[in-house]
Amino acid sequence: MSEKKESLNFIEQIIEEDIASGKHGGRVHTRFPPEPNGYLHIGHAKAICINFELAAKYGGKTNLRFDDTNPITEDTEYVEAIKKDIQWLGFQWEGEALFASDYFDQMYHFAIDLIKKGLAYVDDSTPEMIAEMKGTPTVQGKNSPFRDRTIEENLTLFEGMKNGEFPDGSRVLRAKVDMTSPNMLMRDPVMYRIKHAHHHRTGNQWVIYPMYDFAHGQSDSIEHITHSLCSLEFRHHRPLYDWFIQQLEIFPSRQIEFARMNVAYMITSKRRLLKLVQENYVTGWDDPRMPTISGMRRRGYPAEALRVFCDKVGVAKRDNLIEVELLESCVRDVLNRDSERAMVVLNPVKLVITNYPDGKCEKLSVEINPEKPELGHREVDFSREIFIEREDFMEDAPRKFFRLSPGRDVRLKHAYIIHCNSLEKDEEGNVTEIHCSYYPDSRSGNDTSGVKPKGTLHWVNAGSAKKCIVRNYDRLFTIPEPTVDDGQDFLKFYNEESLVVNDKALIEPYLLRQDVGKSFQFLRQGYYCVDADSNDETMIFNLSVSLKEGWKPGY
Repeated sequence: MSEKKESLNFIEQIIEEDIASGKHGGRVHTRFPPEPNGYLHIGHAKAICINFELAAKYGGKTNLRFDDTNPITEDTEYVEAIKKDIQWLGFQWEGEALFASDYFDQMYHFAIDLIKKGLAYVDDSTPEMIAEMKGTPTVQGKNSPFRDRTIEENLTLFEGMKNGEFPDGSRVLRAKVDMTSPNMLMRDPVMYRIKHAHHHRTGNQWVIYPMYDFAHGQSDSIEHITHSLCSLEFRHHRPLYDWFIQQLEIFPSRQIEFARMNVAYMITSKRRLLKLVQENYVTGWDDPRMPTISGMRRRGYPAEALRVFCDKVGVAKRDNLIEVELLESCVRDVLNRDSERAMVVLNPVKLVITNYPDGKCEKLSVEINPEKPELGHREVDFSREIFIEREDFMEDAPRKFFRLSPGRDVRLKHAYIIHCNSLEKDEEGNVTEIHCSYYPDSRSGNDTSGVKPKGTLHWVNAGSAKKCIVRNYDRLFTIPEPTVDDGQDFLKFYNEESLVVNDKALIEPYLLRQDVGKSFQFLRQGYYCVDADSNDETMIFNLSVSLKEGWKPGY
């Protein structure tokens, strides 16, 4: 029986057709071209995976190129953060990182070529006048009164723009395409604008900067990119992308669009993400509630989980909204396999085992991760006084409450079965101490008691438990699509309870001085990772994801 042929997505089909036809000598060369004006987010993760993985599949290469054409919004901070994110995801670009600014000289000469061909002109109109002349999707545009300047005059003025002879906003260079085109982007788009601003790489060498639509395709062409992969919002830019390449008669890079990553309860607008940061709705770009790669890394999402998520979402031609539960499921699967286990009590109440010898402390050997027995065991202290979760005790419990209540038995994880005898309360009626007895012959792994409890509780030893801070995170917004264009401010849907800080939690000593970013499964609670704010005195843990869908740990 013949092997079933792998199902290809539409980009793979295009690539395989190009390879079969011998186009570009069978080469596959992609690129990831972020603008260094913010941190990468979940949408970029998909673009990164597509570009790097497709190139690798076909024995090709992937460039990292920063499209740094706007000096006002760009910064080396973003450059370094983007590099870190890509490498953390598990990818490495070809050679050194590249920059559109590497090609500013070449782009300037491309613009000169278009002027000499009568395909570009200097326009003195204001931005408002240019916008008005462009018309609307249903009304044709009108030619600029400067459209018919002579080639010589345009060359002289453009050189003057380059030499800093004119103030910002006074002149632009426009392509002479078609002011009647149904595609608004083809109505004599601006190619260059004047910006007397310091560039993070070229300093003050330039005072004119190419627009994205002019720089992007030409950078692809200079690098001999065979397949320029981008998200669907750029599909209307493709005719202009092709027009510049054709008129300049340069390497014919091909733009191909795929559906962008839209995940419920997340936003991917850099402008809106920046607003969250600047107005202190979050603590920074790497806040664990943010949909940024750095935020998800700090939250404890494994890089593998993001790659698996992007693979499950697939490569489509039509935008749709991806359920966040799929992402959480991918995170949960990887963490369940890889995370070490530990016991943490988030809301402690003391429990005294009245018949356990006073002053005795047992060392219990417990598995670090049942999924990975090769990791071995850790020791847990057990003695007369322990702490359990307050929500695991109920004084007047219903029949199907399978935790602790007076007259009932439960097992303490890795330890003994206990029987609840009595309790103490404060003046306000809150339970302050639970009194139990234990069955000495019921130790886990060597139980001969014959007692059959219906529940198992986690706990920490009172004598050795340490305080920590636990940050429980929920979704940043209260509705799946906070940026739907309905006239509402997206901040109206900001979730005021997206972060709840718990400073009462108690951990077993095993969790002290663990490495930043290391993930643990807090038994019966969720998956947590060590936050960068931790120090020798205080461990801080971030909730990555709950143990199961639709269930969150108590605060």
